[in-house]
Amino acid sequence: MLNKNIEVFIGCEAEYEEAGIVLYGAPYDSTTSYRPGARFGSKAMRSESFGLETYSPYQDKDLTDLKVFDSGDLELCFGDSSLALEDIERRAEAILEDGKLPVLLGGEHLVTLGAVRAVFKRHPDLHVIHFDAHADLREDYLGARLSHACVLRRCWELLGDKRIHQFGIRSGDREEFCWGERGHVDTRRFDFQGLAETIETLKGRPVYFTLDLDVLDPSVFPGTGTPEAGGVTFDQLRDAVELVCRGTKIAGCDIVELCPGYDPSGISTATACKVLREMLLALGEQRQVII
Repeated sequence: MLNKNIEVFIGCEAEYEEAGIVLYGAPYDSTTSYRPGARFGSKAMRSESFGLETYSPYQDKDLTDLKVFDSGDLELCFGDSSLALEDIERRAEAILEDGKLPVLLGGEHLVTLGAVRAVFKRHPDLHVIHFDAHADLREDYLGARLSHACVLRRCWELLGDKRIHQFGIRSGDREEFCWGERGHVDTRRFDFQGLAETIETLKGRPVYFTLDLDVLDPSVFPGTGTPEAGGVTFDQLRDAVELVCRGTKIAGCDIVELCPGYDPSGISTATACKVLREMLLALGEQRQVII
């Protein structure tokens, strides 16, 4: 059994035994290729969440009606990505073993790999839905294969062809796009067109949902390590998140790449908190969550 964190995300105050959803943080950014600071994302989301209401007028639901447990942040080794990923994988495995849904708060995007490894062990037919500005499909980044620039390539090595479905992608080197288009992954550029159709094809199949917040336009969300112009709006993202969380069998999910230090206004953190609230409410509403 995990112990409750002292400072929790607003409304996530259930006891571990009664919770159906468990938050866990991975404050890690050692492979960040541009601006570091994502290690502070999960803590900032908890601290700033109390400026947010637990009630969502979008969904007419309240976090206090759910049973969500916040287990706090892991203590990760910043000098060794392999060790950090092992710790993340073990925490996700423990949550899954207890029949609960793991929701990971990053951290840079590499942390997703540890969670996907854990979920894949239980669901070898797993698919990944990936929202991001970046393809993250490099074979390596400056020689490193464990990098946030390579995380979806490492996931592909587990899952195989046509089981990663990307949306909002607007950045990557030419080889990433060419490699993906050779039938390895399904990449939709710039926005969420085709998402409803993809969800329909995934009916009945386990899905890991990974949300890199830099899919948002930097005019909405400047507090991230690698901002890319041309992103989606908050409402577009909110609608897409609800669609995924309600329409697929979610086996695990995450929200990553908030770097609060690059937005002193706090707008980016507030936006991340609101996205997480809507994600949790949609997950709690639908009955297709699987463990």
